[in-house]
Amino acid sequence: MASMIRHITIDSADPYALATFWAQALDGSLGEDDFPGDPEAVVTTTTATLLFVRVDDPKAVKNRVHLDLQPQDRTRDQEVERLLSLGATLQGDHRRPDGTGWVTLHDPEGNEFCVERSAAERAKS
Repeated sequence: MASMIRHITIDSADPYALATFWAQALDGSLGEDDFPGDPEAVVTTTTATLLFVRVDDPKAVKNRVHLDLQPQDRTRDQEVERLLSLGATLQGDHRRPDGTGWVTLHDPEGNEFCVERSAAERAKS
């Protein structure tokens, strides 16, 4: 049998704080035994498990791997606004006049991620 992905691991300066952002962003849950100051924290969602681990080295360059989010119950633009209200910041707006494209955001520690159109928006194209 081939390997499976158990966690997607993200280096962070403050695992609990970053995990809290992602739990809200993905409607996931923090591990019951995760607390502020812990060296790692886990977020479980219906589709993935993210593991945040403390790394003292500061983030220096663009991520080599990033998450692409697809909203399930709202539009891309509504999701971008929701994520910005949770503490994300705008990195790049790649939306096109015809409604296609994506938005690149940074999480609170500067990790890039993208928000694509929802399946319903894609079906209209």
